[in-house]
Amino acid sequence: MKGTIVKCLEELVVRQFGQETWQQSLENAGLPKFSIFLPMADVDDSQAVKVVEALCKNLNISLEEAADVFGDYWVNVYARKLYPHFYAKNKTARDFLLDMDNVHVEMTRTITDAKPPRFHYEWKDDNTLIMHYKSHRGMVDFLVGLTKGVGHFYKEDLQVVKLGPDRIQIVFT
Repeated sequence: MKGTIVKCLEELVVRQFGQETWQQSLENAGLPKFSIFLPMADVDDSQAVKVVEALCKNLNISLEEAADVFGDYWVNVYARKLYPHFYAKNKTARDFLLDMDNVHVEMTRTITDAKPPRFHYEWKDDNTLIMHYKSHRGMVDFLVGLTKGVGHFYKEDLQVVKLGPDRIQIVFT
């Protein structure tokens, strides 16, 4: 994955839990405590997963809780600084989420070696979207957290449920 994901995680952890928590988690993940992650650099997926697992253990939270906190931070703080044009062109959570596959296609064209997840959409009814997640990373819990973050950004109450390792259900209320 791209270093920007881990860089965001670092920023979040340092701001909310302190530098020591971040450094301890890096060490627990088998990395040097002063590791530097550059946004456009490639980070081995397994290293990133080990850091998340170490953070969960150090903070005594579940993966789902970590994914929710990360998702909210990514959507409402970090990505807003990097990709303001994606936020400006969408007026609702529904529009934003339906644009995510296009965003990832665009990212793949502009960022060398980017391998973001891809999404396919299936409407169950007028207000219920099944979002299919295609990625070798298996990080659907983070999609749940990111989707909740999108709802928070647009001040919409989304009901988000993980249906399996490759899909979530979103009810727009």
